[in-house]
Amino acid sequence: MSSQDTHLDTGFFGHPKGLSTLFFTEMWERMSYYGMRALLVLFMTASLQEEGLEFTVAAAAAIYGLYTGAVYFLGLPGGWIADRLLGGQRTVWYGGIIIMCGHIVLAIPAHETFFIGLILVAAGTGLLKPNISAMVGQLYRDEDERRDGGYALYYMGINLGSVLGYTICGYFMENLGWHWAFGAAAVGMGVGLIQYRHTLGNIAEVGDQPSNPLPAEKARKAWSVIGAVVAVVAGVVALTYSGLITINPVVVAQYVAVAFTLIFFAYYGFIYFAGELEHDEKRKMWALFLVCVASACFWSGFEQAGSSLNLFARDYTDRLIGDFSIPTAWFQSTNSFFIIILSPFFAALWINLAKRMISPSYTVKCAIGLVIMASGFIVMFFAAQYAAQGLKVAPMWLVTTYFLHTVGELCLSPVALSAVSKLSPKRFAGQMMGVFVLTYSIGNIISGLLAGNFDPNNVEQMPNLYLQISLFCIGVGILVGLFGLRAKVWEGQGQQQAA
Repeated sequence: MSSQDTHLDTGFFGHPKGLSTLFFTEMWERMSYYGMRALLVLFMTASLQEEGLEFTVAAAAAIYGLYTGAVYFLGLPGGWIADRLLGGQRTVWYGGIIIMCGHIVLAIPAHETFFIGLILVAAGTGLLKPNISAMVGQLYRDEDERRDGGYALYYMGINLGSVLGYTICGYFMENLGWHWAFGAAAVGMGVGLIQYRHTLGNIAEVGDQPSNPLPAEKARKAWSVIGAVVAVVAGVVALTYSGLITINPVVVAQYVAVAFTLIFFAYYGFIYFAGELEHDEKRKMWALFLVCVASACFWSGFEQAGSSLNLFARDYTDRLIGDFSIPTAWFQSTNSFFIIILSPFFAALWINLAKRMISPSYTVKCAIGLVIMASGFIVMFFAAQYAAQGLKVAPMWLVTTYFLHTVGELCLSPVALSAVSKLSPKRFAGQMMGVFVLTYSIGNIISGLLAGNFDPNNVEQMPNLYLQISLFCIGVGILVGLFGLRAKVWEGQGQQQAA
């Protein structure tokens, strides 16, 4: 059904039937992604006797940061491939197949194939994630008022999938073993693919063709370049496994963080100085820059969930309830539960504040979100002090931290995405969204480097680590908020023009 006809389609809770196809595909993909992601640092730092890799925390956290950062970065070429070569439908399908293959490789009880599995999952996610999100929007006409509600439903699918992933894979890890848990992630992606293929008729004309296809000759050259990149990556992996080259993940993460940051500044600067922007557009670009800074810092703290906070849950949290031991990965699911519960409250909050003529600027909202997230690490500072004394801390310390992180996320994440769409120069809107996504990659890699300072053999250093993260993020949040008070004037002009 084409987007021209979907205004008559109310087959899924009053929304186009195609939303059900994308909802459940994304739900199962997120189940596989978050379920596997929750295991990564735990698996890499587990001893060989526990069938882990016995990496140092620094190496494991750096690999985790590189992996999660690559997932976001690869969304840029993934979106380009859909727009210019394959179309959204086929790109999502092939991406899902690659993800499933990656999880299957991870499920093989052989340490030698671990990095191959990670690369496959990251590459497949880069193909699937941006394009399935874009296809949700293509279900609606521009004037269709159901669009925001459709994305809210879709976002619910993401969080349901993450809860399933943490619950199922976390349970399998504790009771059956690592590779059974990785296998469960593969099964989840497989279910999503079967559902996607079976209900593809619901989105028959949505993303079925590239939106801006390359001419045949240029398309052949593009595939040649893609093939060459794949060959280079395969060659590096082969040389690493053969022992001819040695890769230090911490050093690589440091260089990649610098490279992504330079790319961000170079592209942002190119659009600002060479984009022939009008005066008001440049003023809005400054406001958007503050949002980008807040975003990168936010994710550098928030993504401790899968690394240092995950290790804290495993090693220093009292997980026993009677005879039942709470699986380590289950703590991360609290974020998804809180999002499901709190999202309607925050949606109503901004509306009610606006009715009372209280409308904080994008940058101020992002600054508030960053400070609230950082306050979660103040909670961890006190929890880590108990752990440093050799005590197991109550689960509520971590739950409180995740609650504060979720409140911060709801203040910052949707607001930042809205800021990109409203403040970007219209002719550079797509490129600016790509530049903004780089802040996710930068934040994730920095998060991995910060988590590398989590030394289980020097537990007395833990409180200081969490305090440093907290103070840094609070400091950046205050600066962004102060600059945001002036930036509100620029944003207000932009919003009036958009209206």
